[in-house]
Amino acid sequence: MILSPPVLALQAGAAASSGFLLYALRWAAPVVRRWDPASGSRAQLRLERRALLVGVLVRTALAVQLASLALFVHASDALAPMFTGAMCAAGTLSASPYGWPALAVQVAATVLAGAWLALDRADGLAPDQPLVRVKHALLPAVAIPVVAGAALQAAHFFALRPEIITSCCGSLFGREGRGGWAGLAWLPARTAGALLVAVPGAAALAALVLRRTGRGAWAVAALSALAGPAAAAGVIAWVSPYVYEAPGHRCPFCLLQPEQGWVGYPLHAALLAGCVAGVAVGVLQPFRRVPSLAAPLPALQRRLAGAAALAWVALLAGAAALVAASGLHA
Repeated sequence: MILSPPVLALQAGAAASSGFLLYALRWAAPVVRRWDPASGSRAQLRLERRALLVGVLVRTALAVQLASLALFVHASDALAPMFTGAMCAAGTLSASPYGWPALAVQVAATVLAGAWLALDRADGLAPDQPLVRVKHALLPAVAIPVVAGAALQAAHFFALRPEIITSCCGSLFGREGRGGWAGLAWLPARTAGALLVAVPGAAALAALVLRRTGRGAWAVAALSALAGPAAAAGVIAWVSPYVYEAPGHRCPFCLLQPEQGWVGYPLHAALLAGCVAGVAVGVLQPFRRVPSLAAPLPALQRRLAGAAALAWVALLAGAAALVAASGLHA
């Protein structure tokens, strides 16, 4: 294992968040089975105290998860010079069989974490906390990916050795590359650009419609979920060559390099924020009929829709600015 401050911070955060979530899972089933807010029994009071503790632990663990994804990519990028053949985070992720699975699971865990935190926020808006059972019933769907991502991350870092010869991003995202990333990288530029404009643009429009009318939550969620891979394809196959001013260079991780002004961080952050906020709008939709949430829940959905729209517009504006400023047009 290569010891560096980002790796140590990641491992410490992953261990803490996994421990918190595993403890929380211990109390998920009892709360789902026995929760009765109308009861004043000692057992109910004990459950209420445990539910408060579990809520704090889960919120802390999921907040750590949201930060860990960015730190994982940053750490992978920082470690790249240690491996022969690596130019950026892509080479580090390829230096062990666990790198790419760890990234994929962490991305999924981050989206699920955001949705669960939105549900938790909605529950706190009502005095009777009507979603306590729902939150605890859904906790395994969030905790398991987070813990699995932490395990894969640990396996990845423990498997890294300085003598490893890995693949550079040119081969991973080149025409001879294999896998889904290579397929996205070599989409026709016009197709990728059209996907980037059309799907996130439609998601932003649907979010603005919901913010104004309160309608279309399922459309916002579905379009935001689709906008994630569409935007990733557009950034890889359309925006990246303009940033590098090299048609054959289509790596999304080199956008994080200082030579490129770290432009990848705001682009990727906007993409992830749009997905999380948009999906959360749909997650909350089934609970609008709960009496105590009839007033506060639509307001929360409007705020999330506004955040999603802002994220998608920021992504489109950033991509357009990078393409317009490129010298590749000359």
